[in-house]
Amino acid sequence: MRTGTRKEEIVVEASKLFKEKGYSAVSVRDIAQVMGIKAASLYNHIDSKQEILALLIMELAREFTEGMREIRQRSETPLEKIRAVIEMHIDITVSRSEALAALNNDWMHLGEEDRVEFVRMREDYEENFRQVIHKGIQEGEIRNLHPEVILFSILSTLRTLYLWYQKRGKLDVNVLKKDMVAVLIQGIV
Repeated sequence: MRTGTRKEEIVVEASKLFKEKGYSAVSVRDIAQVMGIKAASLYNHIDSKQEILALLIMELAREFTEGMREIRQRSETPLEKIRAVIEMHIDITVSRSEALAALNNDWMHLGEEDRVEFVRMREDYEENFRQVIHKGIQEGEIRNLHPEVILFSILSTLRTLYLWYQKRGKLDVNVLKKDMVAVLIQGIV
């Protein structure tokens, strides 16, 4: 999320706290303290801590959903589309690691309506990715391995990339893209 409005600044700072401590351990007072304001003043900009979480997660989920939709519509081969998905995940990881932490770890704290929408977006995203994999297998571009194993292997790596990336001293993004695409698509042998 780009910074600009006070509400956007609050979301950015809260996301850092959510990543560091976990959503449940962060209070509105903690967020206000980081912002340098009183907790009561925070409520001039937001309704609740859950609203912050929803803004953070739902914006990122929509970014992934729209990115996948755009990639699926390209006139590229399935392998090129998979490469584009991997690169999209890397770009988002590099720029939004705190939001990814909330998306992966705290989505279950969303309000009912947002949680249902989030799960629907995640399932649609996975189904779109699954269809790209199926098409790649059908066209002989991808080895005839179980599509669910391929999907799980790629997505589990990409969904936890933010943890590894932060610990490794922020490897050059171009090297990360080149090498991760190679490993996830071609393997190590």
